Amino acid sequence: MGTLVASAISETDGLAFTAAVDPSFEGINVGEVTGFSGHDFPVSSTGAPLIDGAGRPVVDVMVDFTHPEAARQNVRFCAENGIHAVVGTSGFSEADYDGLRSAFDRSNCIIAPNFAIGAVLMMRFAELASPYFDTGEIIELHHDQKVDAPSGTAVSTAERMAKASPDWADDPTESETVANARGAEGPSGIRIHSVRMRGMVAHQEVVLGAMGQTLTLRHDSYDRSSFMPGVVLAVRRVAAIPGVTIGLDQVLDL
Repeated sequence: MGTLVASAISETDGLAFTAAVDPSFEGINVGEVTGFSGHDFPVSSTGAPLIDGAGRPVVDVMVDFTHPEAARQNVRFCAENGIHAVVGTSGFSEADYDGLRSAFDRSNCIIAPNFAIGAVLMMRFAELASPYFDTGEIIELHHDQKVDAPSGTAVSTAERMAKASPDWADDPTESETVANARGAEGPSGIRIHSVRMRGMVAHQEVVLGAMGQTLTLRHDSYDRSSFMPGVVLAVRRVAAIPGVTIGLDQVLDL
């Protein structure tokens, strides 16, 4: 993801890729790490290249696609140093969000569970459809290197569906022959099922049911390049959206 983001930023008019942070590649020239030319600076293990000797930011926006523990530190660093943050790492808690809302008083932050514009629209469509259905379940499917479950997209979808309609039919299941066969119970009893499988990237289905009918909403990211238009848009817009924003809806004016 880091290489894709660096490439997308480099190829976008008006944006410049000026620093890279990754402890795994500390000191190695960024061109060697990313595989594309045009940049000549070493990868850092800390956020030092993002600020000057006086502690002033030398970049406008940091993009973070890491792991929750690293992302918490990285985003805090941005808040403390007046750098805008665009974050695609999932796993933040409500307590994390509350803390970040207090911390970002000099710069802004966008945290999105999914940067694929089609996935953002799927979540919005599920939210709009929820008041018209009695039952709903979510199946999210990801590659076998994803360390958290359920995905941030699935959790966000369930939260939005529950907020749009609190009246969901009770689960009729009285016993499970195999434990957890019904998946995890999300907000308002909406069930979430997680699949981790080789060959996949990021996929999600929302299945809604009412008397005599079902509605299935599905989004598939077959390649991580599907996230780049959303990342670039967030980078362009973050300075104009005050505070901490969760999701791309506001970025897309939905």
